[in-house]
Amino acid sequence: MMGHHKMCGVHMVTYWLMWIGAVNWGLIGAFDFNLVNAILGSVPMVERIVYIVVGLSALFMLTKGMCKGCKACCGGACKNEPGAPAAGGAKPMGGM
Repeated sequence: MMGHHKMCGVHMVTYWLMWIGAVNWGLIGAFDFNLVNAILGSVPMVERIVYIVVGLSALFMLTKGMCKGCKACCGGACKNEPGAPAAGGAKPMGGM
């Protein structure tokens, strides 16, 4: 998964939903096959909800730094971890 860091429940769910969306879009692009529609096409409202939840999951993963409950936030470099990158993303050189 996202490195060797332990993810909280929210990250785990959003991570897998993001992958479901990515695989679905890959299938659409490569084979013109919509897996979500094939599974849920008979219930359009549920299909629409799945698309919304997958999209929100991707947005959450883009802004995952707001999760303070796990080590997956900030790419494993949370602000409270020793040796985490500075706000600009680079570690200070020579202890300065």
